[in-house]
Amino acid sequence: MTVDVWLPFRTDELKDLPGGPNYLFWDGGPEFPADPAKCAFYVVPYMKDTATVVRPLARMASVEVVQTLTAGIDNVEPGLHLLPAGVRLCNARGVHDASTAELALTLILSSLRGIPDFVRGQDREEWRAGFRPALADKSVLIVGYGAVGAAIEDRLAPFELARVARVARRERESARGPVHPLSRLPELLPGADVVVLAMPLTEESKGLVGKDFLARMKDGALLVNVARGGVVDTGALLAELETGRLTAALDVTDPEPLPPGHPLWHARGVLISPHMGGPSSAFRPRANRLLSDQLNRFMQGEPLANVILTTGAEEPARRGGGSGGGEKGEGPRV
Repeated sequence: MTVDVWLPFRTDELKDLPGGPNYLFWDGGPEFPADPAKCAFYVVPYMKDTATVVRPLARMASVEVVQTLTAGIDNVEPGLHLLPAGVRLCNARGVHDASTAELALTLILSSLRGIPDFVRGQDREEWRAGFRPALADKSVLIVGYGAVGAAIEDRLAPFELARVARVARRERESARGPVHPLSRLPELLPGADVVVLAMPLTEESKGLVGKDFLARMKDGALLVNVARGGVVDTGALLAELETGRLTAALDVTDPEPLPPGHPLWHARGVLISPHMGGPSSAFRPRANRLLSDQLNRFMQGEPLANVILTTGAEEPARRGGGSGGGEKGEGPRV
């Protein structure tokens, strides 16, 4: 029997797809490309809201795989209870590592070296010279050390840092050194000049960066968030920014998108990018490789990569995270 595969890209835009399936294009539009009940492999449309991507799930009676194009799964997770038992949910581990890590490094360097101030000076034809901090000799703490966190450290390596500390949900060893558990954060935060957030949004991480977390950061430290806006308590961050004690570079915010008039837009010492960790030229070739690999595995009956959970009759049965380090999803929904 020919199986239906729903893709958010047209087949002429992809390479090395296996023959056999009936490939159908759906990118979240109002009309479904076919009866959702016949879909066996659903690739979730990229950069669409939760209401859009979960809309067909209740009718996908035959679906076997739900494949996201994001590292995080929080946009599709609210609809998982609509699926039959035995559906494998896979994330896009590896697709966004390079792009998100590049942006994290860009935000760090731009914030430390004063690039936003230079741009404002250029707009006003003002020569704003002065002394700026360098990344060299700084201590960096990466909170959320999955694939994205490791890619960030790879790009930090040439910058002559004093130290890199790594934190994830569970303690382990990595190729670059020890990864500490979340319980070690209170003792690690005071020594970090730059704190980079790269964890998924879960019940455990929601609001993790609150008043106490921020109070433990050293004076003059930079907070960089390429994870999810909900990881940070916006009110607590605003209070610290207003004093000038901390600075921040945020690719994600809570709320998001940040509405006009929100105080975070003009807070002291903050640089904001509009959730651009994933959308870059690096996305499509890596997404293509992932989909080709997963669909070939699926058609040949081989184990899939990046399986985050399998749905059960009552509750989803988790099978570990996609980060290689026990993190669920392992990074920002990019």
